[in-house]
Amino acid sequence: MKNRCLVCSAALLSAVALSGCGSLPGGGGKDDSPTVTVWLMKDSVSDAFLKRFVTSYEKSHPKITLDVKIQEWTGIGDKVLAALDSENPPDVIEVGNTQVAQYAETSHLRGLTLESVRDLGSEDWLPGLAQPGRIEGDQYGIPWYAANRIVIYNKELFEAAGIDKLPRTRDEWIADTTALNTADTQGIYLAGQDWYSLAGFIWDEGGELAVEDGSSNWHGTLDTPAALRGMAFYKQLQGLGNGPKNSDEATPPQADVFAKGDVAQIISTPSSARIIEEKNPHLKGKLGFFPIPGKTADTPGAVFTGGSDLIVPKNTHHGTAATDVVEALAGEKWQTDLARTMSYVPNKTTLAGVISGDESTAAMAVGAARGRATPNSPQWASVEAKNPIKPYMTEVLEGQDPKKAAKAASELITTALTSG
Repeated sequence: MKNRCLVCSAALLSAVALSGCGSLPGGGGKDDSPTVTVWLMKDSVSDAFLKRFVTSYEKSHPKITLDVKIQEWTGIGDKVLAALDSENPPDVIEVGNTQVAQYAETSHLRGLTLESVRDLGSEDWLPGLAQPGRIEGDQYGIPWYAANRIVIYNKELFEAAGIDKLPRTRDEWIADTTALNTADTQGIYLAGQDWYSLAGFIWDEGGELAVEDGSSNWHGTLDTPAALRGMAFYKQLQGLGNGPKNSDEATPPQADVFAKGDVAQIISTPSSARIIEEKNPHLKGKLGFFPIPGKTADTPGAVFTGGSDLIVPKNTHHGTAATDVVEALAGEKWQTDLARTMSYVPNKTTLAGVISGDESTAAMAVGAARGRATPNSPQWASVEAKNPIKPYMTEVLEGQDPKKAAKAASELITTALTSG
């Protein structure tokens, strides 16, 4: 989501939030008729949504012109870093929620104090979007939209197994999946290296992928007792199907595997449902959705939250106008429109009701309330580049000593976070 960075006193920021205008340092307040350049990522919004927003915004702000430029995800990191370092950057940029720390490290973003973001309703922001945008006491990324994993299931196979009540706890989930796992049916297709799903199980157990100590040094923590319990649950669940132990959910694409009709469940985002139905029209209308179960019925499982934040470069020439655009995109009116148009989870838990009529998105919103993001280190991208978590998972699934494998993977994570 786009990362909104505004450096200013709490009083001034409050005034800006209430009035939608005001002069910020370097904000270009002298320009009475600015053109605000907005970078949005490809496929984040539909053409229809974009047209509605631009038309409505320019009508209510006749002195402002919006110039929206669509960007490709490939190579976007270097492009944003170069833009932030320039004297003429775009005014508002959509960025992945886990990318904010990397951009904030450049000191080229505007940041809000935590006191100030309360004026924007930050107490209700999804944690998986808000936390990655918060660096050392300032909020650099303003949550825009979210998506996370849920369970997609085959209603026919559940009915044939006599399951008439969806699982709400891990124990119920294991019991149902065991009943579904027969000679002709996989109870669940779970690839051995689906590390985002593993992260949720680790968080449920109170563990972390990595932690920061008091000296701002990061350490891998897959070898803690809590993280090992998360991996043990993953192994138990993965064993109730025939998913490969040495590849991730993209190899082969798990939606394609599910579409064959003999898989009862996968863990994925709702977008996989469309792919499944295209591959196998017989399954149209026969797919169901539920949040990943937690350890107790009253608490859904933790999930990795993907999505975008909105950021504002420090060198923008139109800081006041950029601020107002971000407030509009992150506000209730356009959050509601965006969520319903794109089947996203809106940025606030209090807006979950706007998607209650969409079964898959509603299930996603339940999980998003307990969403998390990857460790908030600017060097986390270095971990994912080689990703020692994946081979660690394979080693455990293939019977190697979990503690030994976890310790080795944790050391590699520590090295990546230290050296970048």
